[in-house]
Amino acid sequence: MIVFENTIIGHHQPLISIESLSLQTGAIYALIGRNGAGKSSLMRVVAGIVPPTAGRVEVYGQKMPISQLATVSVPESQMINVQVWDKANVGAVDQAIRTSDLNLNPLVDGQLLRIAIPKLTEERRKELIKVLKTIAEKAKVAIRNIRRDSLEELKKEQKDNNLSEDDLKKNSNEVQKITDLKIAEIDKKLSEKEVEILKV
Repeated sequence: MIVFENTIIGHHQPLISIESLSLQTGAIYALIGRNGAGKSSLMRVVAGIVPPTAGRVEVYGQKMPISQLATVSVPESQMINVQVWDKANVGAVDQAIRTSDLNLNPLVDGQLLRIAIPKLTEERRKELIKVLKTIAEKAKVAIRNIRRDSLEELKKEQKDNNLSEDDLKKNSNEVQKITDLKIAEIDKKLSEKEVEILKV
């Protein structure tokens, strides 16, 4: 089984954000989406070719996603279980969780790590919001970089006489509209998550 929890996937920019997804071994799945949506990037992560942006563990001298080392489950709202498949990797997974900036201390029971999630204090809620804002800003920077690259490509096409001045202006405006829309989506999600985190 491959389990994704709060995983971000994307090579140069975040393409897919997965809150929770479990893929059963031997099952058949369909993955549908528009061009550039991140289907290939997701499949590279599932195949173990590329690690996700988040949730890595160092094993055998390499950083590996937890999904390649263990099954992650949430039996109750304040508890996460990490069932490590290979006993030799328990220490590395435990260490990775402890040294992350999540302030979590797993209880090791053989190959099972039980992680109690403490209730959020006001201070911790504010810390999480800062982390959330940093992630949102990185996503906006990535979107602006895509805009820059797209505009440069359009200008190159126009310079090579493959695009008229009117088409350049029209396509540039479209790129800006998409950029504004995606940044607005990030801001909306950020606001929603801030409210959710601050809710007691």
